[in-house]
Amino acid sequence: MKHGYDNGRLNLPFVGICTFGKYPYVEDWDTIDADVAVMGAPFDGGTQWRTGARMGPRAIREASTLFSFGHAGAYDHEDDITYLEPHRVSIVDIGDADIVHTDTAQSHRNIEYGVRKMLAAGALPVVIGGDHSVNIPCINAFDGEEPFHLVQIDAHLDFVDERHGVRNGHGNAMRRAAEKPWVSGLTQIGIRNVSSTVKDGYDAARGMGSDIISVRQARKMGGEALVARIPEGERYYLSIDIDAFDPSIAPGTGTPSHGGFLYYEVLELIDALSQRGEIVGLDLVEVSPDHDPAGVTSILAAQLLMNVLGRVLHHRDG
Repeated sequence: MKHGYDNGRLNLPFVGICTFGKYPYVEDWDTIDADVAVMGAPFDGGTQWRTGARMGPRAIREASTLFSFGHAGAYDHEDDITYLEPHRVSIVDIGDADIVHTDTAQSHRNIEYGVRKMLAAGALPVVIGGDHSVNIPCINAFDGEEPFHLVQIDAHLDFVDERHGVRNGHGNAMRRAAEKPWVSGLTQIGIRNVSSTVKDGYDAARGMGSDIISVRQARKMGGEALVARIPEGERYYLSIDIDAFDPSIAPGTGTPSHGGFLYYEVLELIDALSQRGEIVGLDLVEVSPDHDPAGVTSILAAQLLMNVLGRVLHHRDG
């Protein structure tokens, strides 16, 4: 088998420009031609407490270079599958949406514009936040697309309607999504402990068709039963807040909550989901590098994204 090494360049992880996974950079959004397009959304103006998630896309991109030396794809001996083979899949990094400091509305419009460009090109949009408010423009961009079921993996419900006049912060994202006619339903997984949402929020979420599952409930029912709770054969949009993971492995986030998931619990859930229906978009949010000793949270985010993309593309082609 030919490897990238054969062109005379090793292109090791610590060399070169830090695009996501060291995949090609596409500056002109009218020329996107790939199976997957990755865009950063370095906005954290929707944060209620610790800021810093605006630096998440840079940190995740840098961490992702650790996994960029698999020039012939990534062989998983447990699955006996080689994922992300260059001759079978194409991934590009289109850079960041243009963020305007202190201007939530314009920043969100710019994020929405980028997602619309990825959709128009037929690429799977992957957005790296930023705080969870960036999910709002991501969902807005699907206006006119076929309906989908939203799967949120998160410690917090994010279902606040309005607080102090704020309707588009990181605690409002799932409420704004539930209001959209093209969002057919929500499954909210990992929700736990002291949360940013009072009981009224849970009542509203369930009243609007949401299925809410905690980490303890998910573990008690097991992986197969958990996935069976999600409607089968649907189009899925996946929103991953890094605080869904336990802060023992993901401390670098603005609102850490103990009692969270471990890596394989989430990867196996998404792997099963990608076989149950079609994943049509995803975002990963709330990585805050300033609170990330040794960069372990950024590495977790990058590793998860690379493995998720491998599985989504493999099952789609299969």
